[in-house]
Amino acid sequence: MKKRRNQKIHPAISRLMEYGYVLIGSGIVALSFNVFLLPNRIASGGVSGISTILDATIGWEPAYVQWALNIPLFIAGVIFLGRQYGYKTLAGTIFLPFVVFLTSDVEPWTLDPLLGSLFGGIGVGLGLGIVFRGNASTGGTDLAAQIIQKFSGLSIGTCVALIDGLIVLSAAIVFDIERGLYALIGLYVTSKTIDLVQVGIGRSKMAMIITNRQDEVREAILNKIDRGVTKLSAYGGYTDQERPIIMCVVDQTEFTKLKHLVQSIDPVAFVIVMDASEVLGEGFKRA
Repeated sequence: MKKRRNQKIHPAISRLMEYGYVLIGSGIVALSFNVFLLPNRIASGGVSGISTILDATIGWEPAYVQWALNIPLFIAGVIFLGRQYGYKTLAGTIFLPFVVFLTSDVEPWTLDPLLGSLFGGIGVGLGLGIVFRGNASTGGTDLAAQIIQKFSGLSIGTCVALIDGLIVLSAAIVFDIERGLYALIGLYVTSKTIDLVQVGIGRSKMAMIITNRQDEVREAILNKIDRGVTKLSAYGGYTDQERPIIMCVVDQTEFTKLKHLVQSIDPVAFVIVMDASEVLGEGFKRA
């Protein structure tokens, strides 16, 4: 595989970078909340969704509501789940409402609820994805879901869905059904954006090659593309004879070269191609 220098980051710098991720991500979430979600009454789950509903019904300042919910939930998480969250999650728990408070006077960037739900979902997902890259979270209903999961036996996904579902349902009742539907759009876009930030855009391809000229194909990939290969043991379903599979992962820019290379050696080779959304190791990203 293509070689890269193994540059090890000093632990102190790595920890500082993680705190940077938490603060930057929390800031993006807070700004997205104030310019997209809150002015359009989009309560797409989480503590921010609760604060949106309470702001509309009682007039409570969203930042105060978020502090009032996040800090007790963090304490409960430490009590019931242990000290696994640490100072980074506490930093996100406190800093996010602080930025919400600081940016509360920023003018809305759109008053179209559809645009608000779409771009608000993207902004929140982007921010949370960055926070997760810092090995932390912003607390809130994620902690509540884990506490419920511990005592109820339900899966964490089910607990998160139940809490967010109740918040979206409350938004539909307090505002109207249409706002509840917009909230669902925002929630969906947020989850997809988090996946995108966490995993990245699939720029690598994994090829599974079945050929009678496996040695020539293997040598060509090693020498002409400079990528490693792995031979997997397999047997033909019809003949029951051994038919090893050559597995290779290449950058998207190298895939066309790989395809033409295999076809030039064995025009009848059977090739299966899949997206590899995240590849870690030599020649690709570091873990």
